[in-house]
Formats: sequence, structure tokens, C-alpha cells
Amino acid sequence: MLSALCLGLVILLIMRTRGDSVTQTEGVVTLPEKASLTLKCTYQSSYSGFLFWYVQYQNRELEMLLQSSLGNQKVTNRGFEATHISRDSSFHLQKSSVQTSDSALYYCALS
Repeated sequence: MLSALCLGLVILLIMRTRGDSVTQTEGVVTLPEKASLTLKCTYQSSYSGFLFWYVQYQNRELEMLLQSSLGNQKVTNRGFEATHISRDSSFHLQKSSVQTSDSALYYCALS
């Protein structure tokens, strides 16, 4: 029963976002401690949706880090910040001083 529900949700999301795309910084980014971080995220969408940054630390589940639904809205969490700039279709993730504990996989998403 649960797997059927999950499958339905995935199909709904795929149909809703058909034609939309997200492009983000690729590959490994290596920085010394206390350096500033910027991970770029740009998108193409035919409607105003929600933008997200997700993080996955080693041996941990994926978790939402930031969410924005309005243009030019700045959001912050755990020292990270991102501003949704509608005119540039961007939602870049930034942190002014990274720590070893920030080592993780970061994903930008549009819904």
C-alpha cells in the first residue's frame, strides 16, 4: 500500500514539473576551514514554485536545509543562506565561514 502511494506521488511531481529544470554547481568543491562558500543554483520554470536546498551528511538521510517560495526572499538556516532572485532565476546557497562539519552533498530542487 505504501509503495503504491509513493509511486503516485512521484508520478504527480514528474507530471507537474515537466519541462522545468534546475542547474547547480557540479562536482567536488574543496575549501579550507573558514573560507566562504557559494553553490550556484539556477532554474527554468513555467510557473512560480518552491525552491529548496537539501543536504545529506555522510551516513545520514537527506534533509531539507532551506526553502523559498517568493521572489527576492532571503532564507537562512544553520549559518547557510540563499536568496531567491526571480529576475535571474537563481537561488544560490552561501555560507560565510565553512567548517569541516559542513562536508556533505548539497542538492538544489524545484517543486
